Amino acid sequence: MHDTLPSAKNDEPTLPVAAVARRLGVAPSTLRTWDRRYGLGPSRHTGGKHRRYGPADIVRLELMQRALLRGASTAEAARYALDRLPRQADEPPPSVVPAGDGGIAHTGEDRRGTGTSSTGTPSTGGPARYARQLSAAALAMDVRAVQQLLAEAIATLGVLGAWEGVIHPVVAALGAGKRGGYGASEVGCLLTECVVGALVRATPVLTESRNLRPVLLASAPGEPDILPVYALAAVLAQRRIITAQFGVPLPVGVLVSAVRRSSPAAVVLWAQTAPVAGPGLFAELAGGRQRGRLFACGPGWDAGALPPKVELLADVRRAAERVEYVLLGGPRQG
Repeated sequence: MHDTLPSAKNDEPTLPVAAVARRLGVAPSTLRTWDRRYGLGPSRHTGGKHRRYGPADIVRLELMQRALLRGASTAEAARYALDRLPRQADEPPPSVVPAGDGGIAHTGEDRRGTGTSSTGTPSTGGPARYARQLSAAALAMDVRAVQQLLAEAIATLGVLGAWEGVIHPVVAALGAGKRGGYGASEVGCLLTECVVGALVRATPVLTESRNLRPVLLASAPGEPDILPVYALAAVLAQRRIITAQFGVPLPVGVLVSAVRRSSPAAVVLWAQTAPVAGPGLFAELAGGRQRGRLFACGPGWDAGALPPKVELLADVRRAAERVEYVLLGGPRQG
């Protein structure tokens, strides 16, 4: 049985997008994206062109944030919120979630093995506890608590475990991950800088490495999401694989020049959204003296459009495992 929606009356208080963004601790652009992609937007109309969020709209967004903090993808969290609080007959219908994003499939044990339902009540301890505390600290702009929680989560769960179970869900829920972008919230900016610092501190400086030539890591040109690159660099460094990492997206010409001058053993380009340069970028990277393997990592790449010799990797875990296997034949023994 569905929860009862707040009554949709014309005299109910409504809020503009900026006020709702401040309340949730996300950027206004994040709310507009959720509206456009998933139908979780304002349902009230004013006399002009502006639309305003009513109580039911805000409750749905809060449900979506909770699901994100428990490890659901954005599409899963949106479906969950709409399922728990479906729209009334007088509300505009929600947008259709793009094919392939999936519904909430994780109704039993959480996919990360934490014993937590991705949308239900989390068990005490583990990644879910860190995620809740980190979210609360970020929303309170408590920089000391954010730094301490990130350090503790990484020390307890490892970089990869902390990234998958804590950092990535909170970053997604709070609209963080972008550096120097317009429209970002103060909460998102603070969390992004703290995560960058925590991942850099967790990246050992290698005096000896298992690979002779470095692995070049970068976001695709124009890609604002930078944190997965930092996470991957830290995971590979802990496996004693040296990398040449670029923390900001490079223009195409600069990226091509960097690859040709360094002649890396492999190139991994991260894209959360469809990259500005497109898959043709790999043809430029493959020219000249580049002899290393090429990898496209992240959900922004179209597998069907990639050149035959470019391998698509889904996420940070798969990228770390595959790069280590291709370069070194698998994990180091002993």
